[in-house]
Amino acid sequence: MTLRMRMGNEGSVESRPDLRLIDPPARSAEVLRLERICISFGGLTVLSGVDLVLQQEELLGLIGPNGAGKSTLFNVISSIYRPDGGDVFLKGQKVTGLAPHKLCHMGISRTYQLVKTFNKMTAFENVMVGAVYGHRGTGREAKARAMAALELVEMEAKKDVRASHLTLSDRRLVEVARSLASGPVVALLDEPMAGLNASEIRKMLTIIKRARDERKVAILWVEHKVDAIFRICDRVIVLDYGVLIADGKPEEVAKDPKVIEAYLGESASRD
Repeated sequence: MTLRMRMGNEGSVESRPDLRLIDPPARSAEVLRLERICISFGGLTVLSGVDLVLQQEELLGLIGPNGAGKSTLFNVISSIYRPDGGDVFLKGQKVTGLAPHKLCHMGISRTYQLVKTFNKMTAFENVMVGAVYGHRGTGREAKARAMAALELVEMEAKKDVRASHLTLSDRRLVEVARSLASGPVVALLDEPMAGLNASEIRKMLTIIKRARDERKVAILWVEHKVDAIFRICDRVIVLDYGVLIADGKPEEVAKDPKVIEAYLGESASRD
């Protein structure tokens, strides 16, 4: 039994064309490293000794049950939270606790589980925020980066529409475009498929793969739709109660008894 076989049909991509890379891109260097990350809130340990390495141009999936610490890990990487112990390194440079805007300038961008678009601004203006503040650029260059990012996520036709008038799916695409417009080395995608229907999920899968392939960006992707993660990621890591319990190729992780137990309970792992 594998985890994918037992997860049910919610958000399933079983009927979709296989988007897995046949020949993953060559990677020559790690771009993000986490060493022994620990953090607690009010005596509750949320992350305990988490180690993580993300390679150049890698598409790395991060999964785990609710409350496993996935979003907290993103908040540590992006300096929303400072860890109680451990360090974060970007391209070999220690960046633990640096201000989020400085991390953005250095090459870390992110999206959010709860969409954080500027709803009184147009799609183009939202993406310009990333193009200007991420690159510290203005004028034609920033506008060109913003338009290129909108085109990559197939939102150029709606560039003048206010975010408040866009669907949830479109606002998620705008967030991805804003992240890419900052010119990141590492993009953190926090559940970009949450709330999307089957056709919107198919499109988001294509966009994520295209972003990595065309922008040569390393992507760390948190998602509850594990079949999507298993389909296109190069590697998958699993958190459970703040501890890293698995790290490997998707087909290996899907069969790992510890992962099956984390999702489905001890008896299921022994079936």
